[in-house]
Amino acid sequence: MRTLCSSTLIGEFFVIGFAALVAMKDADLSTSTVWLVSGIAMVLCVALCGVITRPGGVALGWALQVALVASGIFVPTMYFLGAIFAGLWWASVHYGRKIDEAKARFAAQGTQDTPSGA
Repeated sequence: MRTLCSSTLIGEFFVIGFAALVAMKDADLSTSTVWLVSGIAMVLCVALCGVITRPGGVALGWALQVALVASGIFVPTMYFLGAIFAGLWWASVHYGRKIDEAKARFAAQGTQDTPSGA
């Protein structure tokens, strides 16, 4: 699960950075506010890569997805991109867990098939 989720988060890191560049063109938003909020979100993406398997890591990832979709208020394209990444996040968590379960089953079968004398 860690690999799939981390890949999604790193993709989001770049999308948030590019969205910040677009948001800077909005006269209603100050450059410092755009980069403060975007910077926090980008740091959160990288930090989540390290804690995704810990309790609450997936929930924090979902909170980031909600925030990414909500950022569409300022950059309308983010509604679409946020929804895409929310779907990728769901797939990363869902299929990542299935892969982890399959690896655990395979490892358990491998230890049972080993002859005791070897």
